[in-house]
Amino acid sequence: MADDPSTRIARLIVCDADGAPLGTTPDFAVASPYWGHVEPLVAAARDDLGLSIVVLRLLTVERGAGGEPDRTTYLAEHSGLDPALTPVSPSLLDEALRPRRFRMPWARPGGPAAHFAWAEEQLAARGIRRTAPPIQVRTWNLSSIWRVPTTAGTVWLKAVPPFFAHEGRVLERVAGYAVPQLLGHGDGVVLLADVAGDDLYAPAADRALAMVDALISIQRGPGADVDALRGLGLPDWRLPSLAAPAHHVLRLRARDLDAQERRSLEKLIDGLDGRLRDLAACGIPDTLVHGDFHPGNTRGTAVDLTILDWGDSGVGHPLLDMAAFTERMPPAQRAAVEAHWIQSWEREVPGSDAGHAASLVSPVGALRQAVIYRHFLDHIEPDERIYHETDDLLWLRRTAALLPG
Repeated sequence: MADDPSTRIARLIVCDADGAPLGTTPDFAVASPYWGHVEPLVAAARDDLGLSIVVLRLLTVERGAGGEPDRTTYLAEHSGLDPALTPVSPSLLDEALRPRRFRMPWARPGGPAAHFAWAEEQLAARGIRRTAPPIQVRTWNLSSIWRVPTTAGTVWLKAVPPFFAHEGRVLERVAGYAVPQLLGHGDGVVLLADVAGDDLYAPAADRALAMVDALISIQRGPGADVDALRGLGLPDWRLPSLAAPAHHVLRLRARDLDAQERRSLEKLIDGLDGRLRDLAACGIPDTLVHGDFHPGNTRGTAVDLTILDWGDSGVGHPLLDMAAFTERMPPAQRAAVEAHWIQSWEREVPGSDAGHAASLVSPVGALRQAVIYRHFLDHIEPDERIYHETDDLLWLRRTAALLPG
């Protein structure tokens, strides 16, 4: 087990639904290396320790080295008979339960139960009943995701931070396109019908092109009205609006960049107004931008595709989505996808120059990624920043690499 990279070691600090301490567990193995993937953690706690829990949040990570698994500590909520646990040290408990700014509702004792109550009301209003206990799939700083067995099949309960809370409104607007079926939405929560098929992290060439086509169809349809989208609370990623947050992330990371990187990035940010004029001359209009359009955020079968996770969405140039989509593709596939993307927009907007637009947008798309990750770091509690602790710097460097000089 110690040299198995597919596992991690976990320990739980356990409280009840009111936050009263119950104790801590011994270390146990979890058959997944992904810290936010808690379904196997919950199963291991049940099967190995006889403990029924809800994971509230990650507390600490000791990164494994030389093939050793990561050692992770979580705060978990237990209800029912008091389990046999080791008393927890007061200092550890105080740190785990101390209120923090930006703590998400699902990361607090009793928080998941409030989301379940909302979901039950939504289901009941549609004549749907739950047929088994909900299954916790994932929890981290950006979402809490549960799979709910019902008389209408599997339903998904998803809770998100305030900066993603427009997802339900977006799904309502683009209903009927290649997006999940919305069953209900509230303040930072959505209830979604199941999507058949598989997550498509490594799509074949034809599937990747179909994903681009599905996105453009939405952008040319209900995603074309930028004013209406802004009215739904979507963030503004049009070029001038990126200047202030881009200066913010550059200022925070300046000491981690070399002098040439800083000069290149400052020139890009200071020149966004001029770049906007050049971009406008290319003729491609601003639209809905997915914001995290990597292939794994699509799911489907051989004949159907659904684009997931619209909480990251905003308004801006549609080619901003190209950066995340092609990031991990082999060079030949990336070139084919980008060529298809450009040709598709030039067909959609006759007389436009999508090729030049793509070259203008490319570094801006990477810069936007740095801005987004910095926004996460600025609006999540310290314990959970570990998920993104260097992502803003990574994307600043990628942006600089795309610039002349």
